[in-house]
Amino acid sequence: MERPRGTRDFGVTEMSRRLALENLLEAQARCSGYRRVATPAFESLELFTAKSGPGVVGQLYAFEDKGGRKLTLRPELTAPVMRAVASEFRQDSKPLRLSYYGPCYRYEEFKTGRYREFWQYGTELIGSSGPLAEAEILALAVSMLDATGLVDWRFKVGNVGVLRSVLSALQISDEITDGAGESQMAGVMRLLDKGDMQGLEDMLSNEQATLLSSLAQLEGGPEVIEQARSLLGSIEGIDLSPLDELASSIEALSILAPAPPSLLVDLTVARGLDYYTGIVFEAEVPELGGEGQVLGGGTYRLLHLFGLEELDPCCGFGLGFDRVLLALQKQAERLGRTEVVPGEDSGPATVAVIPFKVPANEVLPLVSRIRSAGERCVLELRSRKLGKSLSWADNIGASLAIIIGPEDLAKNQCSVKRLSDGEQVSCSVEEILQTLEQLR
Repeated sequence: MERPRGTRDFGVTEMSRRLALENLLEAQARCSGYRRVATPAFESLELFTAKSGPGVVGQLYAFEDKGGRKLTLRPELTAPVMRAVASEFRQDSKPLRLSYYGPCYRYEEFKTGRYREFWQYGTELIGSSGPLAEAEILALAVSMLDATGLVDWRFKVGNVGVLRSVLSALQISDEITDGAGESQMAGVMRLLDKGDMQGLEDMLSNEQATLLSSLAQLEGGPEVIEQARSLLGSIEGIDLSPLDELASSIEALSILAPAPPSLLVDLTVARGLDYYTGIVFEAEVPELGGEGQVLGGGTYRLLHLFGLEELDPCCGFGLGFDRVLLALQKQAERLGRTEVVPGEDSGPATVAVIPFKVPANEVLPLVSRIRSAGERCVLELRSRKLGKSLSWADNIGASLAIIIGPEDLAKNQCSVKRLSDGEQVSCSVEEILQTLEQLR
């Protein structure tokens, strides 16, 4: 029987890499004070239609349970975490620093690095706002990607507050909507985010389109902020405080985290979601082509969509776990790396214990002693010729083999063989840990 379309099976090598990446990301989160939470694999359908509209249902694994309740497998993790914050964690001390990880499900044609079952890692800083809070989230995102060993990735940062201020000053309304219910401001932000200059020209006056096109053409690092200040400063009634906040966040980022390979300030990035209110950011890996985005987030207000009282603006990001792994694999191939994820497990065992012509239960105290010392130790469970047992030890990735025969058992000793070059020494059982260390 075949596995369902858009899903995968993970063998031991792949799972070793996935566990290494998850542990690496969680270690970075813990260093910044984040703690893991988890939410159910299925949620109320309304949770996601409230956030994304009824049109999203076609992309969901939606169903009715036996009680007639409309449910869906979760397509992402931010909304479930915010639902849990509102219902379960609201009284916890603020700000909340939460991390989360798990599988998500979307019914869509899968592309490079995107499957119907996929995994997401994310963090949320809830109950605090301002440039420093945003810098903390930016720094965590950068630190995580840096720790994975990714190279040549781009980190794009903007601030939706800048865009909203510019559009308001240009008399582009957030209240006038089209037939689909999209406001004029939201439509312009969407076109800017996509880089659709022709669409802007069709929607706006020449003066409005020209200024926004000039804003979109600003390219570079933090110096773009001052260039934007010069470009926008003459617009009557404009509020440039979001530019000051963005500058403060980027300055703090430079102190809190390693410098990303490429930091780009893009004042037209809006991420296509109208609940963002402040900073927005994305990370892209060119090797993945059109599916190159591996991380994205920003400052947002979301709880009101669920009919709940808002906390301070929240700030967080989602990391595409599968895409990061795919990017690491592609870069490992290009750079000739043998290790795809730092710290990945190279094999299931370091030490193999081979009872040769003796009952296996006689060597169990030795196996227990080695494992209690924190060593990875695998016991040979099949009675076979010594040569075949040594081949088995080599095939499972053991570097050392401990051989115990009848004479060894009688003398309370064993032989330790280094499989890479065949060197072998004898020692007492009491000296086994020291001998293992010497032969490595």
